[in-house]
Amino acid sequence: MASGTLTVDLDALVQNWRALAGAPETGAVVKADAYGLGVGPVSRALAKAGARTFFVATAEEGADLRHALGEGPEIFIFSGHMMGDTEMLHDLALTPLLNSIDQLQRHLEALPKARFGIQLDTGMNRLGMEPAEWAAVKDMVMPSNPALLMSHLSSADEPTSAMNLSQLRVFKEMTEGCNAPRSLAATGGTLLGADYHFDLTRPGIGMYGGAPFQSGLPVAYLELPVVQVRDVEAGESVGYNMGYVARQPRRVATLAAGYADGLIRAMSGKAKLFYGQRECPLLGRVSMDLITVDITHLSDTPASLTLLGRQQSVDTLAQGAGTIGYEILTSLGARYTRRYSGG
Repeated sequence: MASGTLTVDLDALVQNWRALAGAPETGAVVKADAYGLGVGPVSRALAKAGARTFFVATAEEGADLRHALGEGPEIFIFSGHMMGDTEMLHDLALTPLLNSIDQLQRHLEALPKARFGIQLDTGMNRLGMEPAEWAAVKDMVMPSNPALLMSHLSSADEPTSAMNLSQLRVFKEMTEGCNAPRSLAATGGTLLGADYHFDLTRPGIGMYGGAPFQSGLPVAYLELPVVQVRDVEAGESVGYNMGYVARQPRRVATLAAGYADGLIRAMSGKAKLFYGQRECPLLGRVSMDLITVDITHLSDTPASLTLLGRQQSVDTLAQGAGTIGYEILTSLGARYTRRYSGG
């Protein structure tokens, strides 16, 4: 097989989702094609496990999710009601989280009887109505029974950050007396404790085995095939621009994956792959379709090496490349053979 194999453990995903439950209801964030792991299989496994509320970034993602799930589950759209979204929101029963007075006006004029939620800005300054904006329209909005009032924590992955308590206080002030379900916590907020849970939590990265959910099970397993093995003599170089020069004889395996498959170029000379539990360092630069790996210390000639799995999490791999697990997962390319277990 010429392409790598990405195996997604749906049972582990569901177990992580259940472990992150805390509020009366636990939703699921499946934006960006379920963080790169496949929105259809992932969302169906979560729905089978009991999830009834899902979150995506755009109406287009919501359309894909509705086709995967069918009628029934509620699908919230973080970007709200954008120009050109009206027909899609109506026909597929998608629920926009309105971020501004302009979006509120657009929605109420175009779809006066359709469900909507409100996103509030409690200090992140990214999406949502600021306190003064919300105060100006709250009394007009609440009689329409919004499906959700939500905000997003900027520093939930830093439990001691003063920003968490500040945003919690602002969220309580902005929603005081509002008879509507409330949501503040994604994965990090869920781990901060019950004060942040309100009516609905919406775990994302933690479901997929990423930080800050340290006890999460691995969900993504990535195996890369060996295309060729060669002997490199001392003084010879490997890869583009002599990115690695051998000081002594090396046995080098060329594997079928590169930055076109989500192995970002910043991994060059830093990442590790595994043969069982034995580490095999990546040599030289990551190229578009190929990487080169030192297997000198192996007595066998491997057919493949492991990049993600129990030996190495997405966050460990990301740390070596100076990034975060989110980028690793969402960058996984379309060329992998995808397999799903469990669910």
